[in-house]
Amino acid sequence: MKMRGINCTIPHKIEVLKYLDKVAPSAKLIGAVNTIINDNGVLTGENTDGKGFMIALESAGVDPAGKSVVVLGAGGASRAICVELALAGARKLTIVNIPRDSALADSLVRNLKENTKVATEYVPWAGTFKIPADTDIVVNATSIGLYPNVNDRPDIDYDTITKKMYMQDVIPNPAFTPFLKEADKRGIRWQSGMQMLINQAALNITMWTGLKPDKEVMRQALEKAFA
Repeated sequence: MKMRGINCTIPHKIEVLKYLDKVAPSAKLIGAVNTIINDNGVLTGENTDGKGFMIALESAGVDPAGKSVVVLGAGGASRAICVELALAGARKLTIVNIPRDSALADSLVRNLKENTKVATEYVPWAGTFKIPADTDIVVNATSIGLYPNVNDRPDIDYDTITKKMYMQDVIPNPAFTPFLKEADKRGIRWQSGMQMLINQAALNITMWTGLKPDKEVMRQALEKAFA
């Protein structure tokens, strides 16, 4: 049986580009793919990570237009999220990434400045990062906290997050990460990466089959798998 498509995840989202025949325009702008479609042997890369993230934001009642956003990380998930936020009218993006991967962050900032209107800056993540007071949305787009490292959390000063902010994780397993626990105990609105995962997976299935899956069934299956 021929495989109609596959998903790829950390750390392959950027590296896989060299093996594809085509890359969709939005994925090309992002510079990373999470979905590959096989059309009679022609491999096309797509990216639904950012779109899944935006659907999650919308479901939480969060509109990024005019907002200042801090995004932790500069890898494949971060690239997708930042591009979608920029296209949705975010006012400012602050990309926080470890210095040894500064080239990755620099390329993301350059891409955003050349192709979108959002104000963008890269801040080297050297020590505990303090969230700027004017921040509206904080996104953990790193793999910090992903199973089996379930006790890890991004090195930020959690006392600098405030109730006016919204916090979103990309980690689906566990659904309730230490990053989100810090938000929850401070009364800050938050959402798990599980919703983003379900959204992007549903989009992928539609691309492969033309069918729309039941997201509630997908959620129940994930909860059972991650239990």
